[in-house]
Amino acid sequence: METSTRPAAQPDDVLPFERSVGYQVRMTHRLLQRYLQQQIEPHGVTPGMWYFLRALWHEDGLTQRQLSEIVGTMEPTTLMAIRSMERKGLVKRVRSDLDKRKINIHLTPRGLALRDILLPLARKVVDKAVEGFSERETVALLQYLDVIQQNMRKSIDDTPPQEG
Repeated sequence: METSTRPAAQPDDVLPFERSVGYQVRMTHRLLQRYLQQQIEPHGVTPGMWYFLRALWHEDGLTQRQLSEIVGTMEPTTLMAIRSMERKGLVKRVRSDLDKRKINIHLTPRGLALRDILLPLARKVVDKAVEGFSERETVALLQYLDVIQQNMRKSIDDTPPQEG
C-alpha cells in the first residue's frame, strides 16, 4: 500500500487568505473604517454615527426603521445611535404629524453643519483608497463590488443581517 508523502491539507491550502474575496473585502473595510475614524472623530462623530448622518444628509426626517434599512442595522442598534447623536446635539426626534405612531429623525443645525466638514473628509478617504487607480479602474472596481453584492443577495434568504 502506497502512502502519500504530502501532509494532510491545511485549511489555508484550501482557501488561502490572499485568495479569499471575503477576507480581502473585510480587511479592506477595516482599514477604510480606521482611516475614516481618524478623520471624523476629531469632530465628535464616531463611525457608528457616521452612517446615520450620511443617510440623514441624503434625506432628513427618516424614521428609525427607514434608517435601519438604509444603514443595514437592527433597530435596537439604530436607536442607540440616535440617542447618542441626540446627546451630542446632532439630531432630534419629532413625532410625525401624519402618523402619530411614527417618530422622524431630523438633523439639528449642528448635525447639518457637519455635512460640509465631514463629507470632504470622506472624499479624502475614498481618494486615498483608490490612489494610483485610473478613473476606469475605479469604475471597474465599483462594478465588481456591485456584482459581488448582487451575487450574495441572490444567495442568501431574507433573514435580517447579523451585526458584528
